[in-house]
Amino acid sequence: MTEERIRPATAADLPAVKAVTDAAYRPYIERIGVVPQPMEADHAADVAAGKVFVAEATGEPAAGLAGPVGLVVLEAFPDHLYLDSVAVHPDAHGRGVGRRLLRFVDAHARALDLPEVRLYTNALMWENQEIYPKYGYEVVERRVDGPYDRVHYRKRLL
Repeated sequence: MTEERIRPATAADLPAVKAVTDAAYRPYIERIGVVPQPMEADHAADVAAGKVFVAEATGEPAAGLAGPVGLVVLEAFPDHLYLDSVAVHPDAHGRGVGRRLLRFVDAHARALDLPEVRLYTNALMWENQEIYPKYGYEVVERRVDGPYDRVHYRKRLL
């Protein structure tokens, strides 16, 4: 059985970071009518800044999965941890990678002594609006930012 180890991304992970991000977000392009912002991110700068953590498949690869199969992009602020992106390669769906990444985010925020995690998702990514409340996130507001209609969430870690 393959499990994932979550670790900071390195420059050597850049091709995988881009591949996982693109594979995870590509299906939304037609639905939302624009390229999702994580696909246009400066992955090299995010990795160099220590913002990217990858879930790397370890052990015996199952279903052809090896190396990074998921990732989160995080940024610490004085009063919260911002979850900029969570991406799981479609080939790894249903294996709990996303759940482990979200638990890692909580643990990382606590380790930084931050009281909450914040994120947003596109309003047309309705799957996310079903998932985040299951992990303790609450809707804060809905706001249009340029071409993006976003639902903002927070999770208090008190």
